[in-house]
Amino acid sequence: MDVKVVIFDWDGTLVDSVEHIAESLHQAATDLGYPELEREAYRDIIGLGMVEALHKLYPGITHEEMTRIREGYSAYFFAKVTTPQNVFAGMADVVADLRASGRGCSVATGKSRRGLEGALVSSGLGPHFDTTRCADETRSKPDPRMLSEILEFYSIRPEQAVMIGDTRYDLEMAQRIGMPSIGVEWGVHQRDVLRHYEPHAIVDTVADLRGVLGI
Repeated sequence: MDVKVVIFDWDGTLVDSVEHIAESLHQAATDLGYPELEREAYRDIIGLGMVEALHKLYPGITHEEMTRIREGYSAYFFAKVTTPQNVFAGMADVVADLRASGRGCSVATGKSRRGLEGALVSSGLGPHFDTTRCADETRSKPDPRMLSEILEFYSIRPEQAVMIGDTRYDLEMAQRIGMPSIGVEWGVHQRDVLRHYEPHAIVDTVADLRGVLGI
């Protein structure tokens, strides 16, 4: 792909954290007496901002209830620190090789700023990224505002960048702004879901991703 900037989702795309997020949400909610949901329900909201995710999981939830769940989630989630070993095999090299080729790299994530800042350091990936955007400082996916803000940072057009993600929220966000996207199948959503958002490609291995990116 002839693009100037590659934008990555974080959880489920760069870092193998989907099950930990789902389990942390499950524990936080059930500790407070909320009904136990199917594990797929917790997985399906990964990529959204926490406010949007909890409204989808528990329609009608109050602000006070949401605050309690978020506090419990944070306690469970931050008990485990992201390490370089949690980065999907080969993805650190993908980012490093993109930078070596002269392309910009950035992150657009549903994580909180607090969560991402810690993960950027502990994963070892932080130095590779020019800029990052989080759901709690802009609008949640699939609203494309965070992509617009990244494009503004680089002073480029949507077609000069590509969004890489594992969820429908990533690909819909890109589609809504006219940006090409690449879906990866090692995270939350599979090909049958991702293809509805007309990505440039859907890959199931890091080697295939490298091929599409030309690195």
